[in-house]
Amino acid sequence: MKRFRATYIIWLRDMKRYFRDRSRIIGSLGSPIIFIFILGVGLGSSLSFGGDASGLDYKVFIFPGVLGMTVLFAGVFSAVSIVWDREFGFLKEMLVAPVSSWSIALGKVLSGATIASFQGIIILMLAPLVGIDLSLWMLVRLLPLMFLISFSMTGMGILFATRLKSMQGFQMIMNFIMMPMFFLSGAMFQLSRAPDWMDALAKANPLTYGVDAMRAIMVTEVASRYSLFTDVVVVVVMSGVMITIAVAAFGRQV
Repeated sequence: MKRFRATYIIWLRDMKRYFRDRSRIIGSLGSPIIFIFILGVGLGSSLSFGGDASGLDYKVFIFPGVLGMTVLFAGVFSAVSIVWDREFGFLKEMLVAPVSSWSIALGKVLSGATIASFQGIIILMLAPLVGIDLSLWMLVRLLPLMFLISFSMTGMGILFATRLKSMQGFQMIMNFIMMPMFFLSGAMFQLSRAPDWMDALAKANPLTYGVDAMRAIMVTEVASRYSLFTDVVVVVVMSGVMITIAVAAFGRQV
């Protein structure tokens, strides 16, 4: 119970810091709104879809991808608190406390996943504005999936945060990793039209399956590339792998 209490305290601390920073909440809306209503409208007027997704509005097509971008960036950058705590010495105090390191790491992952999911829910409220009708059955399937994606992305962020010693280095490295992950996930274009080398990279990208699953749930399974079952299995496996690696890396840091 002491270990789980430590996990809860770490989660609660990060959640309080997040909700007290209103500029962070408001600022998280900027990029998704630009992608949906500016880039989506601009490119949608000049792009056409082929194959089974013919006739699909471009804003509708990219909305699940923008939702995936939101949880990706929010989940990964929530791990910057580890670098911040290290610079101010608070991380060392946590690591020498009479609790296991995995309970601290789990609290960090849960708080990051909760924050990313909350930001995703905010963006999800914009769905009716692009022509997607939200239903109870859609939300029942979408919200747990969004949390799993956030869980794995936060775990990846913590994995890098345990090895990077400065906030500047963390931001540079993660931007270098996240932008290719986002664009290679099929968020902005159909992967069926991509070259073979890009298709291979997309298949190795865990975010691809998360975006594909959300597109199957929110738009239509015709617009998705893989089956919903395949997407969910890959997301669940990646979540387990990332949290295991992140907790192990967190426990080995000094």
